[in-house]
Amino acid sequence: MPKNLDNTKLTIGFITYGKSTFKYLPYFLDSLFKQSYLGFEILAVDCTDDGGKSNLEILNKYPQINIIQKGKNFGFAKSYNLMINEAVKNGAEYFLAINPDMILDNRAVEKMFDVIIADNKLASVAPKIYKWNFKENAPVSDDEKTNVIDSFGIKLKNGFRFFDIGHGKFDQGQFDKSVILGPSGAAAMYRVRALEKVKFDNQYFDELMFMYKEDCDLAYRLFLAGYKSKLAINAKIYHDRTAGAIGENKISIALNRKNKSKQIKKWSLSHHLIIIKKFWKIQSFINKVAIISYILLMFIFSLIFEQYLLKEFFKVFKIKVVKVKIIE
Repeated sequence: MPKNLDNTKLTIGFITYGKSTFKYLPYFLDSLFKQSYLGFEILAVDCTDDGGKSNLEILNKYPQINIIQKGKNFGFAKSYNLMINEAVKNGAEYFLAINPDMILDNRAVEKMFDVIIADNKLASVAPKIYKWNFKENAPVSDDEKTNVIDSFGIKLKNGFRFFDIGHGKFDQGQFDKSVILGPSGAAAMYRVRALEKVKFDNQYFDELMFMYKEDCDLAYRLFLAGYKSKLAINAKIYHDRTAGAIGENKISIALNRKNKSKQIKKWSLSHHLIIIKKFWKIQSFINKVAIISYILLMFIFSLIFEQYLLKEFFKVFKIKVVKVKIIE
């Protein structure tokens, strides 16, 4: 029997982006409204500006969804800041950010929620996100829900390099005890009190980052504030990711770059450099050496293979960032 969340004040928020999300919405919303937990508020920002079929055609069929902005593409960070601010205004204690190109197991929200309320030191919880072999205009079948890992959370390696844990591997329980920095922004449950502690200029996600890597930045700020994150091993979500790195070694990453658009590569690089710039002063000497080595490697790679990225290095050099302090 469904459990009621009326007293827990959970808000779920998602963004739609025109053609790229229109095809997923019927499947996503169907799975969302079949959750074993009930009583959460749902917010949406519709960023349809590509001339495609409007997502509002579908969203307007669900009076439970509060559409707080429509028709302009603000990007990931600003859109979620709008939703989190609205959630705070409405008294939310927890916020689930989730992509609409996903389908949720019926108990996914319940299992994530059980984990985050069990430990006050947790700022966030990541579900197990698997690859979804999406088939348009067809009922979702079991064979579409794979055991191939999309993300079991974010981890941070030397040189300020962020990775999705387990990406591209089959889940055999080998990552169940992984220590994670934070959840992927594709599906992330946050404790609002923790978000309030690390916000700056009324921003939770840094709006310098239109999309890509803003989840890494927030995860690191929460870590510096003394919070933890955890993988909810019984919460399962399936994702039809359009762009993502496969593996952690340099060869795997380089080979996968051909599947990404130029714009995604620009965002990924520039936002990574912004994060490095924000947190540079608090890094150890050893990590600074690793970071410099990584930047030099990326610069040389861009110089040889992707010259259009070179201007991103110079653009970030001129950007003023908020100097982040360690919060006691």
